Amino acid sequence: MTDDMRSLYPFLYAGTSDVDAVLAQVRRSTVDKTREITELRAQVLARDARRLVACADEMARRFAAGGRLLTFGNGGSSTDAQDLAGLFLSPADDSRPLPAICLTNDIAVITALSNDIGFDVVFARQIAAFGRATDIAVGLSTSGNSANLLRAFDEAGRRGLLTVGVAGYDGGKMAELDSIDHLFVVPSPSVHRVQEAQTTIYHALWELTLDALARAESPAEAKG
Repeated sequence: MTDDMRSLYPFLYAGTSDVDAVLAQVRRSTVDKTREITELRAQVLARDARRLVACADEMARRFAAGGRLLTFGNGGSSTDAQDLAGLFLSPADDSRPLPAICLTNDIAVITALSNDIGFDVVFARQIAAFGRATDIAVGLSTSGNSANLLRAFDEAGRRGLLTVGVAGYDGGKMAELDSIDHLFVVPSPSVHRVQEAQTTIYHALWELTLDALARAESPAEAKG
């Protein structure tokens, strides 16, 4: 463990401390990470721009039909799933709120299902209980291999929900599923860069969905 810490934070174990050298090292690290995530976001945009628009158009149609957004993920991806649901349900600006539920929010349900049946079903059971064919299921995973996400997507697919997956690396087992309608993969081995780019992806989906809804409703408003 000590050797690992030394490799990560060598300045902490140096006999003397050179503040200027430490600051220069921190600056280089920050610049490198910023360049890396900027290039990664550009790569995802170049590859998936049209698919993001197509996915958002379908999401808009589901919302227009009375559908809701159901989000889920584990660990850091659970936090992103909560952020995604909050983004649609309670935007910080005066944007239109849309119905959204994060399936990790009810800890009583999560612990009951985990204790009585198994953690693999915590999302699939919730989708089975109140998922409707007009709804949208969005699952986020860094690895793309989370068993409870795979089961949730299969359950959502069987029930006719629009399914959207956001993964990292090479997509993992999520890339092998037929039950995911739209899969967006961030091709990076870094968990940090993956999650940063995933945040950009779902923010883009939110903005594109609102735009699609506005475009679909404007002719009706003009006639009215």
